Parts: sequence; structure tokens; C-alpha cells
Amino acid sequence: MSALYFFLFFLVYPYIAMWWKSFPKAGRKSWEALIPGYNYAIASKISGQPAWWAFLMLIPGIHIVMWMVFNVSYIRKYGFFSLTDTLQGIFFPFILMAKIANDETAQPVYTTDWEKQTDIERRKNGDHLVLFLTLPIIGHVVAYALGFLQKKKKGRKTVIKEWGDSILFALVAASAIRTYVFEPFQIPTGSMEKTLLVGDFLVVNKMAYGSKVPVTPLSFPLVHNTIPWINIKSYTTIEKLEYTRLPGWADIENYDVVVFNYPSGDTAVYDPRMPNGLMGHDYHGIVNSEARRLFEESIDKSKIPNSNALLQKRSQELSSQYEGAALDSVMQLEAQKLDNNVQKIIDGIYKDFVDNIGYWREKARFEIAENKRTFSGSEGRMIEHYGVVYRPVDKRENYIKRCIGIPGDSLRIENSQVYVNGEKAPIFEFQNLQYQVTNISLPSPRVMKSKFGLEINRDYYGSGSVMNLTASELETMEKSYPDATFTLVNREKGDISSQSSAEKVSNLDYYPKSFNHNNNVSNFESFWIPKKGETIELNAHNVAWYKRVITAYELHDFAEKNGKYFIDGKEATNYTFELNYYWMMGDNRFNSADSRVWGFVPEDHIVGKASMVWYSSDPNGGVRWDRLFTAIK
Repeated sequence: MSALYFFLFFLVYPYIAMWWKSFPKAGRKSWEALIPGYNYAIASKISGQPAWWAFLMLIPGIHIVMWMVFNVSYIRKYGFFSLTDTLQGIFFPFILMAKIANDETAQPVYTTDWEKQTDIERRKNGDHLVLFLTLPIIGHVVAYALGFLQKKKKGRKTVIKEWGDSILFALVAASAIRTYVFEPFQIPTGSMEKTLLVGDFLVVNKMAYGSKVPVTPLSFPLVHNTIPWINIKSYTTIEKLEYTRLPGWADIENYDVVVFNYPSGDTAVYDPRMPNGLMGHDYHGIVNSEARRLFEESIDKSKIPNSNALLQKRSQELSSQYEGAALDSVMQLEAQKLDNNVQKIIDGIYKDFVDNIGYWREKARFEIAENKRTFSGSEGRMIEHYGVVYRPVDKRENYIKRCIGIPGDSLRIENSQVYVNGEKAPIFEFQNLQYQVTNISLPSPRVMKSKFGLEINRDYYGSGSVMNLTASELETMEKSYPDATFTLVNREKGDISSQSSAEKVSNLDYYPKSFNHNNNVSNFESFWIPKKGETIELNAHNVAWYKRVITAYELHDFAEKNGKYFIDGKEATNYTFELNYYWMMGDNRFNSADSRVWGFVPEDHIVGKASMVWYSSDPNGGVRWDRLFTAIK
């Protein structure tokens, strides 16, 4: 439901509540109840609250809470304190408002006598309800714990009332700040190392690029998309807003470090037993992996020749004609023929997968959503989970990456070097690249950590044959090991026209996840980043790049029939973009799931600019004191 209906309701509510009849009882004029906005300020004053609280009714995400606060405060001024009265005030105040307006004995003179036990008992259950709805259970624990440390003063509010009020408005203020000003963010993975480290706590400036009005403002305060411990959604879509961004003082620039809602997180595999309740965030990648697994399980393995058995048999057949070196030479040719034959058979098998990918993806979606099973490569087994969950834009997981490309830029990647509009992108101070290392013998992990700041399994593996190093670390290692050779890892990108069907399957691992686009972690073909208002001609090559933009982000139907394209049922030869898009990449270039995997980030997913590390906890123990209150660059 559009939030417009809620704001329209707030406008007419004072008339439904007949405030023009109850205001005079409080010494106000009837006409004051008829002026939109002003009437809420007066109602707040009648209730004994500041008039400026009426302004909070304009803020999405807070407006409904404040409406409930106004109602409860208003009816209590007229003496309605019971549990039933409080429930009505919060959820359905119309009956009590009508009684206040039409009952001449109802007067706004009631004031709780906190020294009078009957007054305290009268409102006790209602106060408990307010505190429970504000912060379930935890609120009571906090109230009683802090109340125990306080000395009860004569005439003072009960601890439940006092802390209920304090917690409620602390949450209101914190929610407003978190939604519109800044938000704390913790680095969960190593994709931005070593610019940002696992355990870093950041301040995300939401005003820099303009605060984003929440799409789902009705949500539990101070949590993102899931309420901890009970693992249920923290939000409801009863009220939904259109994408709106308040004015900011800057635009996103190339190489800013940006926090955004994960664009491929519209649908997620949900399992609260896993970190963040997700079994891998890239649902579309999981679908491709499951499709391949299901296909490979269906393959009749008997159709693939057993190379070893055939070679052994052939060797026996030829041993009567050849011997020694002559036999070895002949068998090499036989092995090559057999290998070519096997590859042709395998390619023919995978051609069925390529030609019928839609069918296998549907089977994968059913397996994930209905059977609630997904294969975990890291664990080597099937995982039982809770199916899939759809998440609105503002409730998708928060990611942090560096913005490499802005709207209208052209990018390509060659041997891990990014080119933006034909110019080399900078190698950032703490950016990791991966090197193949030869002729080196490393000291113990303890020495590597203390001497070079490198950690095993993060910066190097095993004997150190592969190392992730910043530019300065590479320089230090080369000086320390002058005989060693450090070669930047390059995953070659072959000619798409020469790829077999079996080889094309790996193309699904990288954006645009198309059999006919061969991209990888270190090499990407040239592409253009969509810019709002720009028009492109649609063709067989670029449709794969922009189809998800058209359908998932700009919400149009898209179909291809007989080489022609149809958008919303109408034939189209071009398309004009409605939003701006960005290309995000992690500084830990060989260990980052980023735009190379899931593509463009729409402007409505942008959360804010990462500005400062305010705290850093080392996962191995202790505090990284040198990182406290450091700027992010």
C-alpha cells in the first residue's frame, strides 16, 4: 500500500476523532482542530507534550509511531489508562476519541499522583504494554536493572513509566538519525582488504549523496531486515514508498568507497542458521550452480568413455606391432585421438545444457524454493534451508565496495588493470592484487605476521606460491627476497568463438552470466555503464548486459522472439534508461564478489558514503588501536 494513503489518513483523522468537539474542553478553539498539522501540535500540547513533536509525523519510518504516541497521550489526559484503553489508543482509538468528544464528564484534567497507589495500579498494565511494544523484554530488563540502582524518590514516576518514556523516544531519535543522517556498519568479509579489515566498524554518511527515504518505513527499530534471535522479518510491506532521495551535497565520484543495498539480493536463499540469515547472497549465481549440478547428475556417465581403460586396451593391441620408444610414440598419438574424441562427446553433452538453460534453471529454482535444498560447495554436501525470501530494495543486505565506474563511463579490465574511459585506474594504497611467486622459501607464519604484517590463508597460502599483496607489500617482499619472482596472476580470456559448450558453462560465473560473454576475475570485455536519460540501440551483444537493468531494476517486461525485442509487449529497437548505475569492485581484487559477479548497482540502492572507521576489533583478539577514528580513502 502506498504511504500516500497513510498521510491522507493522518490528515482526515482529526475530523474522525472529532477534535473540534474535545479541544474546547482543554480551553482551545474548535477551529484549531480543523487546520492540518497545526491540529496535531495543539493535540500534543493538550496531552502535555511539546508541540514540535507534530513535526515528527512527517518523517517516514517514525510517523505511525508518533501517531500512536499522540493518541495514547491524548486519551490518558482524559483518564483512560487501563490495558484495554492503551491497546485501543495504540491500534484503534476511534471509540475512545468519540467518547471523549461526546461525554461531557470527560475532561482533560487528569494528572497521575505518583504517591497514590491506586493511581499507580490504574496505569501499571498500560505502562507495561507500552514498554513491551517499544523494546520487547529487553526494555523490561533494562528498566528493572537501572531502577534497582536508583533510589526511589517521593512522587517520582514508576521505573516502568520513566524508562518506557526514555527508551521510546531514544529509539525514535536513534531511528531518525540511523535512517537519515548516519548509520554504523561492520565489515563482515575481506572483500575490501586491506583498505578495510574484517572487524572494522564504520560510520556511513547518508547525507553526503542525499538521504534515501525508506521504501518500507514500517519496521522494527535499529535492525536491518531480520530481528535477531527470533529470526523473523523486521519489516512489513503494508506501507510502501516510491524511491525518493533528499538533496545531498555531493555526487558519487570515481573511486569513492560506497555502502549500498546488494542489487542481486531481491531474492535470497534464507537460512537463519547462516551468517545474516543467508546461504550465499547471490541467488542468481546459486540458481546457475544448482542448474549445472542437476544437469550433471542427470548425465548418463556410461556415454563418456573410460580413457584409462581404453588406452590400456589399445596399448595391449599395439604391443604386438610396436615396442619401446616406438610404442610410446604411437600411444601418445592414440591418447591425443582419444582425448579429442572424449572432448567431443562431453561437448555434445553440455550443448544440451547450453541449449536448454531455461529448463534447468527452472528445475534449480524449484529445488531451492520448494524442496528447500541447496548444494554447498564449501561443505561438499546438500544443505537443508528455509527456502527463498524476497526483500525490498532498502532491506537487501548492505554491501561496501569502491565505486570504479559512474554513469556514462566505459570500462574494461586487462590483466587486473582497470581502464576507465581508456585511462588506467589508480592502484590504491591498500589494494590487494594476487601474485604467483616462485623461488621463495618463507619463514614461519609468526615471523611473516610480525615482520611483514602478512597472515596465512589471507595474504598467502601454504608455502607462499600465491600471495595477495598491496603495492608497498610487494615492494617490501621483492627487497627481502631478491631471487624470488612475483608474477601478477592473469586468468586468460579466450576467444568466445572458439569456446566449446563445456567451456562456455564457466561464463555463467561472471556478469553478464551469459554463455556468449567470456569474462573472468582479471579480464573483462569493454562495456558501458547505463546513465539516466541515455538511449542505446538493442542488439544481441548488449542485451545480455542490460536485460537485468530493464527487468529487475526498471521493472519492465522484456522478451526476445525471432531475433526481435519486446518491452512491455511492444517491439523495441532501443531503450532509454530511467536510473543511473554504478560499477563497484572490492579492493581485495581476487577475493571479492562484486560487480564482476552481479553487475550494475542502481542509484536507488545507494545507501551512503563510508567516511570513518570508529572502532576495529581484531578477529584474532584485541583492538586495532591504530585504526580508531581513521578516515576512509
